[in-house]
Amino acid sequence: MGNNTKTIKIGCGSFCIPLAILFIILKVENVIEWSWVWVLSPLWIPWAVFALAAIFTLGFMLLVVILKAVTGR
Repeated sequence: MGNNTKTIKIGCGSFCIPLAILFIILKVENVIEWSWVWVLSPLWIPWAVFALAAIFTLGFMLLVVILKAVTGR
């Protein structure tokens, strides 16, 4: 008997890319008058959120290391 499990992957690829394509089509057809920055935002906003989370995490880790060094714990 084979393994018939199916995996459903939900992420940015299943939502962001089709949304970006939709925005590009609407922009090219002059339906929306947004800046290209916002038309392409579904592609760059997830990366920006990830980068901010990584910076916050690294900053917090650095703060913990500094506090441990100062207090001697």
